[in-house]
Amino acid sequence: MNKKKLLLLNCLIAITFFSNCQNSNKIPDTKTPDSPSASKYLRGVWLTNVGSDALYTPNGINEVVKNCKKSGINHIFVVMWNKGRTLYPSRVMKETFGIEIEEALKGRDPLQELITTAHKDSIKVFAWMEYGFAAENNGFGEHILRIKPEWAALGEDGNVVTKNGFKWMNALDPVVQNFMLSLLKEVVINYPQLDGIQGDDRLPALPSECGYNPEVLTAYKKENNGLVPKNPKTDAVWVDWRANKLNLFAQKIYTELKAIRPALKIAMAPSIYPFAKTEYLQDWPTWVANGWVDIISPQIYRYDITAYRNELNKVVTQQVNGSSPVVIAPGVLLKVGTYTASETFLQQMIDENRAKNVNHEIFFYYEGIKSLESFFQKYSQK
Repeated sequence: MNKKKLLLLNCLIAITFFSNCQNSNKIPDTKTPDSPSASKYLRGVWLTNVGSDALYTPNGINEVVKNCKKSGINHIFVVMWNKGRTLYPSRVMKETFGIEIEEALKGRDPLQELITTAHKDSIKVFAWMEYGFAAENNGFGEHILRIKPEWAALGEDGNVVTKNGFKWMNALDPVVQNFMLSLLKEVVINYPQLDGIQGDDRLPALPSECGYNPEVLTAYKKENNGLVPKNPKTDAVWVDWRANKLNLFAQKIYTELKAIRPALKIAMAPSIYPFAKTEYLQDWPTWVANGWVDIISPQIYRYDITAYRNELNKVVTQQVNGSSPVVIAPGVLLKVGTYTASETFLQQMIDENRAKNVNHEIFFYYEGIKSLESFFQKYSQK
């Protein structure tokens, strides 16, 4: 072979080798054709341990993430506090009540499992502190007020207030508030990859029938020139005074958790307003107006589109200023008990959101997704 041909051959080998190296460094496209792209908007779902056993095995958590991904869900709000127990290993609960985690979850950390699995699919995880200041529900959580009877919220008759099956702690007591804040801080500190926390219609909240603990009444009279409370729901001064105490706690939650981790999102899912204030002293429009929340999710749980439209209209025209940076992500009722919303009704609610320039929502709750695959297949493409 002459020198000219040998030079040409060497050049061809070099070019081929370089080309192969370049191709080997390319990142393969692993996205399957039916894998939905993640929306830039909040598409959320509540994941609970009531009516769902998804949290009780690693496989269950893997299935949750898989189903959420294919359904277009990019935020999971997972219960971490109910029935007087945490669903993550809690030093605070172990030292205070001797119960580190819900007994069926002992030896595991479902929150960390979910965060690790969900983040692989770019799904955000929020710790949903569902029960808030509710200590007990139908006997579950009775140890809280048994061990700490001084924490009980008292009504006009001097007895512990029970409302809709829930017995309540006194959310106006600084000691009780500090306990709740310690749980929130524990979650934020122990899970640095957690995307946010969420309060509920019980955090911060207190039934309007509460507030008759002697120390609360003493403080009220002192701050209101000896005024004596009248009707717990219609006495505006009494309602506002107690609601303002909870407003200050909402501010404290926001400022102290943000001081720990500024990027953390603070979400709240209160009842609809003004029901939230008259029944549970939740003056959440004040939280929004003062920037004490990043995401607000009023629970617009309605069974017909007219009722849903009316409540949503109040939110966007009366309760959240149009220029507010707070994200509105209405709570949409997907499933509860034996009820599951129809595809038609779900689409009507989503259409109503979009008509009001509301591009976010959270569905209650996860199990409903599995029975409405057709709807969520379409939802995932939007």
